[in-house]
Amino acid sequence: MINGEKMTSDNQVDYGPLKNFSGKWEGHQGIDIAPEPDGEENNPYYETIIYEDIGSLANAEEQQLAAVYYHQVVRRKSNDEVFHNQTGYWIWDAKNETIMHSFVIPRAVSVVAGGKYNGETDADGHAVLNLSAKLGDPDWGIIQSPFMSKKASSLEFRQNVITGNDKLVYAQTTLVDIYGKVFEHTDNNELNRVQTT
Repeated sequence: MINGEKMTSDNQVDYGPLKNFSGKWEGHQGIDIAPEPDGEENNPYYETIIYEDIGSLANAEEQQLAAVYYHQVVRRKSNDEVFHNQTGYWIWDAKNETIMHSFVIPRAVSVVAGGKYNGETDADGHAVLNLSAKLGDPDWGIIQSPFMSKKASSLEFRQNVITGNDKLVYAQTTLVDIYGKVFEHTDNNELNRVQTT
């Protein structure tokens, strides 16, 4: 949505596997396994994600995309404090059967992950999306500030999302070089759509 108006009407847009993202989602079963200097920290969490269709976008008059904007807020169950806040876009390139996820977090880290989607579904007919990004990859990459590169460098990001019938399940892993070791920082949750937009 740009200035309160969608760029094109939804019935003209091919959202592909993103067609059921729009709306407000809540999940209360999250598990975050994060690095600590002496091991790892296990954080149960809950979250809200609001997805908003923004319509069809053209690049260089030859690439036609469909995009969904989102804002994600994650809180620890132990104290209700926000420990993750993320904004970004899910993007579908129907011609090239490519799914893209670009996002930023307020630690000066940006990710552009991508992957092919050829209509893969699970046994229940839900769309299955697999994306990845790597530091230094010329196509799907990670950009971070000098501080993050030195202290907590994200080396790789992998994400699996399954969506359909008002449910969204994700599992993601970020390889982080931190505290003198490479750690698999993982997040998993199952969300339900509680409001459509």
